[in-house]
Amino acid sequence: MSKNSEAKVVSRKDVSKAQWTLHMMNRNKIGYFMIAPYMIIFTFFCIIPVALALLVGFTDFNMIEFPPKFVFMQNYVTMFLEDELFMTGLRYTMIFAVIIGPASYALSFIVAWFINELPPKIRAVVTLVFYAPSLGGNVFIVWKTFFSGDSYGWINAWLLKLGFISSPIQWTTDTRYMLTIVIVVAIWMSLGTSFLSFIAGLQGVNRSLYEAGAIDGITNRWQEVWYITLPSMKPQLMFGAVMSITAAFSFGDVVTQMCGTPPNAYVGYTINHHIQEYGNVRWEVGYSSAMTFLMFLLMIGCNIGINKLLSKVGQ
Repeated sequence: MSKNSEAKVVSRKDVSKAQWTLHMMNRNKIGYFMIAPYMIIFTFFCIIPVALALLVGFTDFNMIEFPPKFVFMQNYVTMFLEDELFMTGLRYTMIFAVIIGPASYALSFIVAWFINELPPKIRAVVTLVFYAPSLGGNVFIVWKTFFSGDSYGWINAWLLKLGFISSPIQWTTDTRYMLTIVIVVAIWMSLGTSFLSFIAGLQGVNRSLYEAGAIDGITNRWQEVWYITLPSMKPQLMFGAVMSITAAFSFGDVVTQMCGTPPNAYVGYTINHHIQEYGNVRWEVGYSSAMTFLMFLLMIGCNIGINKLLSKVGQ
């Protein structure tokens, strides 16, 4: 090595932390240049909106009166102590998150695993069949036809024809059935991106690992899934978990499409409905921003919990 080359070698022990950071940034400047477009977009469309929601959530702001009036924690106090409708939305949001999130996640993996066992040509067709519903923008038309409250609705028509009922059931307005219907529709619609990522993860598992596992004492398919398949596709599992959690917390659109807004007796009313009410109708941006930031914290907490659970897979 030449003297000039030796002079350029920087030791971590010989410089300060700031100098070492600058040295490493200069050394990897091409990599930073490559990720710069993503970081710029992520900053403008993710970091800045979240920061603004946090700041505006401490104010009383209605988009007309300026500047916003600083009220500190008053919006959060109002949420939990005075706004009964918010507590209703929080309760149904958590119910949907607890039921739909894990159910759609598990169903996506199970379906992907079974499809992965099919021959390649059949696998491609079945994958398209299961993924196609998530591509359509008018998928609710099918479900509305199924659960139409008149005698022309498919379920009512068959039940009337078979003599099980004497008059049509109002599926999407009767509080006895509304919650079950929206959960079924939401789970059916969840076979989308998560399902596709699981298919990709299963396809990417190194087949030689199964042979090595058989030598090490793995004797059945369950052990193969737990000790080989799942650890080999942790990135896809994490991605699917994030997508499932996000969908579970933000699926208020299913309730709106199936049962209207607000739904009868506020059954299925979510925080998303409340945010839209205060943000888009009443223009109370400070209060809606506080609710939005709270939703963000709930989703981050769930993602951290899922990440810790996935880290134990295969152990």
